[in-house]
This record gives sequence, C-alpha cells and structure tokens, in this order.
Amino acid sequence: MAAINELKAKMVYDCIDEHEIYRGTAVPEDRSIMNVTFRLATEDLEKEFLSKAAEKGLVGLKGHRSVGGCRASLYNAVSLEAVEALVDFMKSFAKSH
Repeated sequence: MAAINELKAKMVYDCIDEHEIYRGTAVPEDRSIMNVTFRLATEDLEKEFLSKAAEKGLVGLKGHRSVGGCRASLYNAVSLEAVEALVDFMKSFAKSH
C-alpha cells in the first residue's frame, strides 16, 4: 500500500512540476503523499479548474477554506485509476490554458 500511495503522489506532483500553470504549495522535501496541495496561476483559473474538474466527476479538490487553492487527497481508498483520471484532466487543462 505504501508503494502505491507513493506512486499516486508522484504522479500528481510530477504533473504539477511539469506545467507552469500549477504551483505546489509545499517545498519538495516537505510534500505529503496523502494530501497534495497546489495553486493555479490565478484565482480565476482555480475556479475554472474546480468547475471543469467537477464536470468530469473529479470532486473534493477545493483547498481548505482558510488557505484556498486546491488539494488532492490520495488516501488509501483512492484508486490508482482515479489518480490517473485526475492527472489526465490536469494535463488537458494545462494544455488548453
């Protein structure tokens, strides 16, 4: 389970690091494998990202109300396929912006 969780987190962090539209909120050495937090280039893009993600069935990505941004929770119950769907969406969103 630990190896799968590390893979899921790596997939999302790699996507964040590869696209300028995303910015991780934790420095690499402090990144969580359970909760991946990130921002988009603007708040308007974050709203659009969350809205379009929800249209694709990707919900629960809004960050904490006091911090904002986005958060992908990758707990044990989140399947590898769900993370692949999120990463595919993130790549598509980045490419279109």
